[in-house]
Amino acid sequence: MSYRAKRELLAQTAPRYQEAGHQQKSVILNEFVAATGYARKYAIRLLTSPVVAPRPAITRSRERRYGPEVQAALRLAWEATNCICAKRLVPFLPELVPVLERHGHLTLADEVRTQLLAISPAPADRVLSPIRRDPALRGISTTRAGTLLKHQIPVRTCTDWDDAQPGFFEIDLVAHCGGNAEGAYLYTLVLTDVATGWTECLPLLNKGQHGVVQAMTQVRQLVPMPLVGIDSDNGKEFLNNELLDYCEREGITFTRGRAYKKNDQCFVEQKNGAIVRHFIGYDRYEGERAYRQLTEVYRALRLYVNFFQPSMKLKEKTRDGSHVQRRYDAAQTPFQRLLTAEVVSDEQQARLAALFAGLDPVRLLRQLDRLQDALWQLAVVPRASEPVHAPTTAPVAFHGAACGFGESVGTGAADLEPPAAEGGAPARQKRKYRQTKPDPVPHTWRTRPDPFADVSTTIAERLEANPELSAKQLFRELQADHPGRFPDVQLRTLQRRVAEWRAKAILTFHDQWLAEDRLQTPPDLRGMVDEPADAGTPEVAHAAD
Repeated sequence: MSYRAKRELLAQTAPRYQEAGHQQKSVILNEFVAATGYARKYAIRLLTSPVVAPRPAITRSRERRYGPEVQAALRLAWEATNCICAKRLVPFLPELVPVLERHGHLTLADEVRTQLLAISPAPADRVLSPIRRDPALRGISTTRAGTLLKHQIPVRTCTDWDDAQPGFFEIDLVAHCGGNAEGAYLYTLVLTDVATGWTECLPLLNKGQHGVVQAMTQVRQLVPMPLVGIDSDNGKEFLNNELLDYCEREGITFTRGRAYKKNDQCFVEQKNGAIVRHFIGYDRYEGERAYRQLTEVYRALRLYVNFFQPSMKLKEKTRDGSHVQRRYDAAQTPFQRLLTAEVVSDEQQARLAALFAGLDPVRLLRQLDRLQDALWQLAVVPRASEPVHAPTTAPVAFHGAACGFGESVGTGAADLEPPAAEGGAPARQKRKYRQTKPDPVPHTWRTRPDPFADVSTTIAERLEANPELSAKQLFRELQADHPGRFPDVQLRTLQRRVAEWRAKAILTFHDQWLAEDRLQTPPDLRGMVDEPADAGTPEVAHAAD
């Protein structure tokens, strides 16, 4: 019994106890002690004391510290970063707010800007809590162990790698197989820098060693820091002579994780879910058209993730018995961590800073929205030979001019942007995977022979003669007529057959009843007109309405 319930019981029992006689008080006291569990002397003291009304609950009414202007600005910044958590968003606001103001998405007064930049993660979560939503699917692993080269490619140790130096990447493949690993489908090669979190994603037509080496060559042209080392799992797409020779020729340290220890590549595994599965999803993609469209998506996604998606890194972890306490650093984007590391040249830093200054996160997110929609139309649906919506045009291309840098190719930048929502927010609240499901196929076929096919006429005749006959009674009659033919487990099958027969009988009865009613009931009572009538007759005209 709760404390409030005990106080309510005390308020009802005390007056009765105080007015009762000696013997009656003993009975009331026993009941009260049994109900509340109080000690007997304590219960006597409560019952003999003046009854005090239960104290009302204390409700603290606080004035709202952050007004509607601050809340609207925070929501726009949250949507521009694809609805990340407040612990990642708040440390990034000093960098993000000037960008949004520079591109005209925010116009803040000095007081509002001060409040917005001073907000803490917990109040920000409370402001954003009414509009949050959640995910959740899982993919399948297509990694197959490589049987060779495990002696030539060492297991990653602290002597091989310097996790604090940018340039050491963890690599992995993500399969776009739609849950079915048969046949040919696309892959995504994911590379994540351990020190900065800089991530690159490249599509592959297959998981052959030639495609992986070619993608590694492209990655070295994309990443702003030198590629010092790579660490992979034990899949045969990585443990092969061609990739090993390439790394030795280019002076790249090549290590691998321990067998069956996928957490050895924890950084890239996290990016597999947070980037590839979150933005691309779990559908199946096949062919060159989907490959080209996926390339355009990753062209926009690499800019959005590396410049506008802050993340936290674990600083220390302490264990006290079963309690584990983790401490993280302030959330930063891979771009910010790269500048702090000071491993790139001044010229490269200036180029990256100019690129960041010209990028508009809101317009970049809108264009990413459009590219995702084009890609999702190419998903291969199970039990279908064509994509969900077979496209008739070329893949939708990524346009740098629409995001504030580069030159536009083809259509103008204005054609790429959908109408902005109220307040300049992105057209959609959150960009995440939208599952493509096949059209439901009715299960009309049989998976085993019908045990009652030979006696269906007998069943129909007995039900027509005795409609209230239950399926169980009918089943016992069939067992008596055909000994040993119908085991007890087939009772449920007969119950379904009887239910279907009765449903058809009811429909037939309704059809007959409606037909008879249509012939016997005058039209003006049914609210309909069977034959054209003179519109000048008020009654007929009213019935036609």
